Amino acid sequence: MLKPCVAIGAVALFTSVALAQTSPPPAAPSPGATARPESGTARGTNTRGHTSEYRAAQAAKVTLTQAIETAESKGQGRAVEVDFEIENNVPQYEVKVLGTDGKLIEHHVDANTGQVIKSENHPIEGFFKRLKPADVQNARTSLKQAVAAAEQKAGGKAVGAEVEHEANSVQYEITVANGDRTQKVKVDANGQIVSQN
Repeated sequence: MLKPCVAIGAVALFTSVALAQTSPPPAAPSPGATARPESGTARGTNTRGHTSEYRAAQAAKVTLTQAIETAESKGQGRAVEVDFEIENNVPQYEVKVLGTDGKLIEHHVDANTGQVIKSENHPIEGFFKRLKPADVQNARTSLKQAVAAAEQKAGGKAVGAEVEHEANSVQYEITVANGDRTQKVKVDANGQIVSQN
């Protein structure tokens, strides 16, 4: 009779230890926290916390590519980063454009009207740590072209994009949303898809 009790007690003890060793569930976001897309979201992963912003980006009348075209038309240069934001209840794209004069300007483009809301200068030194401005200007593929390739490959709508430095050349990382899921698509300077996850 004593042995079954010992066995049951041992099972209960091991179960308690196993439960104690599991990691706690992730903390809920604090009230009033602003949802922003995160880099590194895996393919097929739910974008909890970012869903409303991604949905707003997908429902926007102006595409990310059109926002790039608008921002680039404000001066000579190429877009190097685009993020979708909702600021003061206005859905907008924040497009950083590197000018041929070496200046980095961020244009806020209304995602429903396509109009530039405001433009502001940014320090270029903080943006280009390993990548040279000439690398961006000389790349065979622009950010706009990389976005089009990524959207076609992933079958969704781009909600963010940026230029990166990879193996001494330009590479683009595009976040493409489809419903509540996102994928990161990397495109090289020749317009070829490097990875998708």
